[in-house]
Amino acid sequence: MLAVLTVWLGTVGNFPFWMALWKLPETQGMRAVTTTASLWLILLGLLGWFLCLWVWPRWLKPAAVVLLLTVTSSSYFMLTYGVVIDPSMLANVVQTDVREVRDLLSWTMLAALVVGVILPGVWLWRQSVRTVNAKPLILRQLGVSLLALLVALGLFWMSFQDIASLTRNHKHLRYMVNPFNSVYAVTRLFVGQAAQASQPLLAIGDDAKVVAPVSTADQAPLVVFVLGETARAANFGLSGYARDTTPQLRKLQAQGDLTYFSDVRSCGTSTQASVPCMFSHLGKAAYEGNSQRFESVLDVLQRAGLAVLWLDNQSGCKGVCERVPNVSTTALNVPEFCKDGECLDEVMLHELPKQLAALDPAKRAKGTVVVMHQMGSHGPAYYKRSPKALKQFLPECSSHALQNCPPEQIVNAYDNSILYADHFIAKTVHWLQAQSRPTALMYVSDHGESLGEKGLYLHGMPYSMAPKEQIHVPMVVWLSKPMQRQRGWSMACLQAQSGKALSHDNLFHSVLGLTQVSTGLAKPELDIFSACSPAR
Repeated sequence: MLAVLTVWLGTVGNFPFWMALWKLPETQGMRAVTTTASLWLILLGLLGWFLCLWVWPRWLKPAAVVLLLTVTSSSYFMLTYGVVIDPSMLANVVQTDVREVRDLLSWTMLAALVVGVILPGVWLWRQSVRTVNAKPLILRQLGVSLLALLVALGLFWMSFQDIASLTRNHKHLRYMVNPFNSVYAVTRLFVGQAAQASQPLLAIGDDAKVVAPVSTADQAPLVVFVLGETARAANFGLSGYARDTTPQLRKLQAQGDLTYFSDVRSCGTSTQASVPCMFSHLGKAAYEGNSQRFESVLDVLQRAGLAVLWLDNQSGCKGVCERVPNVSTTALNVPEFCKDGECLDEVMLHELPKQLAALDPAKRAKGTVVVMHQMGSHGPAYYKRSPKALKQFLPECSSHALQNCPPEQIVNAYDNSILYADHFIAKTVHWLQAQSRPTALMYVSDHGESLGEKGLYLHGMPYSMAPKEQIHVPMVVWLSKPMQRQRGWSMACLQAQSGKALSHDNLFHSVLGLTQVSTGLAKPELDIFSACSPAR
């Protein structure tokens, strides 16, 4: 039974891996045939070693079903969306909520589970297992395990040059080998999370204070930070996209109060990776190598005496908002914006006045910072991310199985979601314009999205091999006239910064600059507003 399971996992269970290998230019010709055959035998050897070492008769059948479910699910998502299974992708899976799971379900997925799990699982479960005495069983199974490992290592040594070259040039292959990719991802993720969770939370910005406190409540600024979701710069009208997916923002830009930053890179390729990183003082490089737990920029703002609020229409703030007032709008029942257990992003603007009124008046008198976390363009159900009245690009893909839709219909549905984001951001700006105090809005997406380019869909690729569509994100800053006068900033000066190469690393320091909070952590060279301050 272990032998049958080994062969199944090494062939059918690794179908995406063999498909990807078959398409490579290096796997053509006679030498490529021998390399591929060696890889198959090496994989069978490693699987035999792994199964004989860990899977014993008492739990063979349930373990087999778990393995079948693991490799089939992994294979389905790799084939369907072009993703690979690494710790960041597994983190996305762990953080997925019920709505996101529902969006991923399809008849194609059910068919894959029937073929990959139910049929072989039923066959395995019906097989009789013969009782064997412990000593011969242990000796035989460990002996086969050792033999399989030696065969795998021997073949690997003989084919080392070809295999090393192949995996060095095509790193994604490393994350496609079932079930070792999932075992590696689970180990890295949960060991890392457990180690970090055991660390004490370290305070930052103990010296934080507002540089120029206001004398009256009417002068207290209100800053709204819109945390975009899955918006890629390539489809943003202000980026020069062929379609004008941002007509309302373009009008605001023409009025001279809005600046679009055209060259911004994300910290990660998923919400789980990007959001904690972009609100951190560490920056991408230090954040990825960090095992300690630090507070976020929101804690610093709150420590400086400002009122802070987080509104969430997504799957949570990934720990960033735990110590500030936070409200989820996903379960609200507002007929105008909510349907079938989901709410359009405008529900946050609907909820905002009530939540602002609930904040500490003493802090609001010094200034308020609100973060609104969008549902944005979260896929694969892009068609759900825009109301019918704003669906300008038709027909659109209305299936969760993107590979079954014509490419142009996928783009139509996605562009409609960007058009709605434009509507939501502009509506928020108009609301801010109606306020009597200085106001500002800053928008940046957490990561981008693949829409079928090079066979990739969605997001979450390892950053080192992620396409630009997943890491090039849009960023917008709007300042009211009273805010410009209060800060002494020129929009022309800010516009001059719009073409600079920026990243999420600039966010922490720019938020401090925008809110005029001083702390030793601030790095003026990373603050996009610093160059426009009167002192400079």
